[in-house]
Amino acid sequence: MRTLRFTLAYDGTNYSGWQRQANALTVQELVENALTKLCKETIKVVGSGRTDAGVHAHGQVVSFRTSCAIPAARLAAALNSLLPEDIVAREGQEVPAEFHARYSAQKKLYCYKIYRHPLASPFWRLYAWHVPGELDVAAMRQAAEYFTGTHDFSAFCAAGGTKVNPIRDIYLSVWRQSGDVLEYHVEGTGFLYHMVRNMVGTMVDIGKGKHPPHVIAAILASKQRSLAGVTAPAQGLYLDRVTY
Repeated sequence: MRTLRFTLAYDGTNYSGWQRQANALTVQELVENALTKLCKETIKVVGSGRTDAGVHAHGQVVSFRTSCAIPAARLAAALNSLLPEDIVAREGQEVPAEFHARYSAQKKLYCYKIYRHPLASPFWRLYAWHVPGELDVAAMRQAAEYFTGTHDFSAFCAAGGTKVNPIRDIYLSVWRQSGDVLEYHVEGTGFLYHMVRNMVGTMVDIGKGKHPPHVIAAILASKQRSLAGVTAPAQGLYLDRVTY
């Protein structure tokens, strides 16, 4: 048996997230079905993490075990011939048997995009959160700094997620501006259910002047979800990179 690692990119618009579900179409289902057809055996893949309905990925990593002899790079190319255009296998490689897409991951980088313009854009509507009003980007950048380091992120975890350790290490937390698009980049050891989207929603409230930047410290200390802001829409979120 071989262990293979693939890196996938996908537009999450048409799917109910990454993870296979009984009554909804997901990215994992399509990838597994295509690999099963190519390898002529039942393939179950493990993703580096779940992405919700509407969330996109540039660098979702999956791993799986197979007795198929097709070289990994060729298998990735063949996989693309069976996948819809909004899912692409960017690369494939053989890895040591102990590699696990989820448990071997050391860091994940997410990006969240906000489209800042008085008018909505038909081209950004599925790929960014449209926030038409004024935002104090300097205040949002100050707020982002409070997330770096080791913290209990219970206040930014949505109800319904799996019970896990809420303490996370965040190495990067910055806002970057590119024309009408404001991007939040955050990298850490792992993320709780809706954590990034809740962080973004809270910082947008700060950008609108509802709170000062230092409120982030108080919200983290409270561990109360009710004190944080709204959950930012799914379509602005991207899983950019997983580091092993």
